[in-house]
Amino acid sequence: MSDTVLQQLDDDGVLLLTLNRPHKKNAFSNEQWLAFKDALVAASDNPLVACVVITGAGFDFSSGVDLNDFSETEGEHPFAVSAKALVDFDKPVVSAARGVAVGGGATLLLHTDVVYVGDSLRLRFPFTALGLVPEWGSSYQLQVIIGARKAAELMYTSEWINADKAVELGIATASFDDDVLLDKAMEKAREIAQWPIPSLVETKKLMRNVHRAAIHSAMGGETEGMSRLAGTPENIEAVVAIMEKRKPDFKQFRG
Repeated sequence: MSDTVLQQLDDDGVLLLTLNRPHKKNAFSNEQWLAFKDALVAASDNPLVACVVITGAGFDFSSGVDLNDFSETEGEHPFAVSAKALVDFDKPVVSAARGVAVGGGATLLLHTDVVYVGDSLRLRFPFTALGLVPEWGSSYQLQVIIGARKAAELMYTSEWINADKAVELGIATASFDDDVLLDKAMEKAREIAQWPIPSLVETKKLMRNVHRAAIHSAMGGETEGMSRLAGTPENIEAVVAIMEKRKPDFKQFRG
């Protein structure tokens, strides 16, 4: 079992999954994507698990994809496999996010049922700033959660969002002091977990099934968009600018 995703199941039926690469702000490696997928599949099959809580080790939730470990693999990429596992997960999920939640760390939250954030939250959908497109079905899911106009503003500007803004927009359910965030999330998960698991599963199916096909369709379109834009001059400029700690110059590619 990989130590990139820690698992702890309590007597109330709450499984705590902790993204565990704090030295990388919990950026997802290929190993961690697969470990996350495996944990969800096991939780779905485990009759003792009623609710899952997802959080990040250290001071951050997740900074998204680890660009140093996003190599191509044979067959379906670990990112895609992991994304589908969460989209299709059939039990309630509560998330507790503080610090950085960027890229995959932000889009992951859109597929959790209750989102609690800490007051240190810094959330961003950075895809246009990277010369890319949204991922993980977020091109659809963000619109469903906060509305098309607000979603367009966030996606087009790649702006940073704090905890208050996340709650105001409806991305987050509630915000708490960092020190009590996980306790609040576990408390809510235990409140959920007291009820019959079959009822929770069927209720989630009813609430999610109306969106599931659209989310998968969005993910397919996003994959195609990513393949067209990854490695373009604009995308390379964005990545190099990050490494050189400067503002990217996209105007050089116009005209």
